[in-house]
Amino acid sequence: MISFFQLSSHQQLCHKDEYLALMQFKDSFVIDRQASTCPKINLWKSQGVDCCSWEGIWCDQNTSHVIGLDLSSSCLLGSINSSSSLFRLGHLQYLNLALNDFNFSKIPPAVGNLSKLTYLNLSSSFFSGQIPHEISKLSNLAKLDLSFNLDYSHQGLLELKRPNLNSLVQNLTKLEWLDLSYVGINSPIPKSSANMSSLTHLHFGQCGLHGKFPIDIFQLPKLQVLDLENNWELSGSFPEFHSHSQLRALDVGNTTFSGELPISIGMLSSLEYLDVSSCNLSGWVPPSIGLSSKLNFQTQEP
Repeated sequence: MISFFQLSSHQQLCHKDEYLALMQFKDSFVIDRQASTCPKINLWKSQGVDCCSWEGIWCDQNTSHVIGLDLSSSCLLGSINSSSSLFRLGHLQYLNLALNDFNFSKIPPAVGNLSKLTYLNLSSSFFSGQIPHEISKLSNLAKLDLSFNLDYSHQGLLELKRPNLNSLVQNLTKLEWLDLSYVGINSPIPKSSANMSSLTHLHFGQCGLHGKFPIDIFQLPKLQVLDLENNWELSGSFPEFHSHSQLRALDVGNTTFSGELPISIGMLSSLEYLDVSSCNLSGWVPPSIGLSSKLNFQTQEP
């Protein structure tokens, strides 16, 4: 699991240039100041001049540099470009801008300048267009979530072509959590994905994936969640699972996975959710699946 910082005590005020950068970033958006559900950014000025004490801000306890910014669900309306004051926060390790409205703008390439980032969440925020190749330079990332950037008809807005998925996974070798649900990838999953030995969560729901799924990904030692649902042209089959697998959730619903479910899948002690509905599976459901009282098993209707 990815863990992150706690609010720390500190002796000095935050740096003036970072204070100004945060205020300029705030002022670049339209914010519903009456929205009781979005208190973070509205309270900044009333919380004093020390930005390290503001809600949604974390600072290094030794240097007082801003290292964390969580403005998820902050009722931000507007766009971010590469000249935004956000990118003057060069010490950021954690950035969460999920659940805002960036008005179908593109993810700015300058995000690649935040080289210390270990956590980046831009999900459900109305970003659109090509994912900038600069994201693949963020080699310290442990979590990357670009999921559910949808238009009003629930169609995905983001695309991953340059970089493609292969270059992304080759460069981001420290990833533990990758969520690209509803990103238009429209390619096979590269075999190099099976080398991402730190992965615990891999979400590729409705990405236009096709070709054959690399079977070795099932054997990633720390993998807990694998979501491949609604990739109608993605084929594959199941391996025999190791007894020490940590897999908790597996969803291949609405794919063209085929073959039989192995007996070993029902013996996984950690497995809680399995969806193989609307696939091309054959054979019988292994009796071992019915032995688990905690397993939520989804399959085709008889």
